[in-house]
Amino acid sequence: MTGLASPSHTASCGASQLRERLFATRRYSLELTSTLSAEDMTVQAMDDASPTKWHLAHTSWFFETVILAPHLKGYRLFDEAFHYCFNSYYESLGPRQPRPKRGVLTRPSCETVLAYRAHVEEGLEELFSRSVPPGPEIECLLEIGINHEQQHQELMLTDILALFAANPLRPASRPPRPHPKQPKAPEPLRWVAFGSGIYEIGHPGKGFAWDNEMPRHRQYLQPFRLADRLVTNAEWLAFIANGGYRTPALWLSDGWSLIAREGWQTPLYWEERDGEWSAMTLEGMRPVEPAAPVAHISYYEADAYARWAGYRLPTEFEWEVAAREGAARQMIGEVWQWTGSAYLPYPGYRPPPGPLAEYNAKFMCSQHVLRGSSRATPQGHSRATYRNFFYPHQRWQFTGLRLAADAA
Repeated sequence: MTGLASPSHTASCGASQLRERLFATRRYSLELTSTLSAEDMTVQAMDDASPTKWHLAHTSWFFETVILAPHLKGYRLFDEAFHYCFNSYYESLGPRQPRPKRGVLTRPSCETVLAYRAHVEEGLEELFSRSVPPGPEIECLLEIGINHEQQHQELMLTDILALFAANPLRPASRPPRPHPKQPKAPEPLRWVAFGSGIYEIGHPGKGFAWDNEMPRHRQYLQPFRLADRLVTNAEWLAFIANGGYRTPALWLSDGWSLIAREGWQTPLYWEERDGEWSAMTLEGMRPVEPAAPVAHISYYEADAYARWAGYRLPTEFEWEVAAREGAARQMIGEVWQWTGSAYLPYPGYRPPPGPLAEYNAKFMCSQHVLRGSSRATPQGHSRATYRNFFYPHQRWQFTGLRLAADAA
């Protein structure tokens, strides 16, 4: 999804606080798997998803490969074969298990993967217990590792949902949680107006940020309006009822070809039975809540809906300005919000040196930017400048939309 910040961009929190955050993050990954069986953690739902076991091993491989092997004297690799099994997409680091085939990795076992995690954590503990504490370079790499694992925590949840949604038993991956009572109808849509001008865009450089959030630069914006809330399930149901998935004039050509080929008629995970709509969630099948934000839609669907409603998607720059000014609701923590912006480098962008250059830069083609965060995003892993990105057809993530318009 996202390198990487230089040491000067790393949060200056001290070695003890960094250690505490590191191991809290590692524990949370395991907490997310507490209700899963070994079989649950081995299967791969589709090419875009990865098995839970693979996520647990890959995040350990990242710490081992980027930090421990090059920087901890005397560190012993747990298993040299794991370099092939759990490398993700780092071409400069050698060949790897093909992504669509990660589900055939019945070996190593889940038990061995957990032993691998423990081995890596022993190395990380030793790194902090040395008489000379980690310097700025290693602190920066540890911060990257923490944020990298947080990204995979979100991916674990979305991939588990994809897996359980494909299971005819429709199992829940976690027990039901108390849900605030939702109104039967969404609140009226309101608009927030913004004037034209030159705005500062991108991370200011204090605290952690991914490389694709920088450099900070100036962007001219025409006057625009932004919806003060997200598009809801009730509004999406109106789109469906009005023939939104059957009207080619609403769709980009590639999107229309896709929905015709795949037979899409609703967001992912929605089902209708006896006139009642339900959707697969991490808590199993639940009724579609009319006032809740619509989720699991592709860029093509978001764009078609905006056109049907008579509006458009915001640019990522418009979204960032609104988020920074706190002018609208539901900017963070509900669904990732599609923007109309292609995922491209900012003016003056340079990839970082070494293998981590592959983390972000090589994906700056044919993808679209999403902003905000979702209900699956770990706490503390969101900010106004964060740039997520996916291909326009992908919708297994918690993705939704907010409307925008040119100034009246």
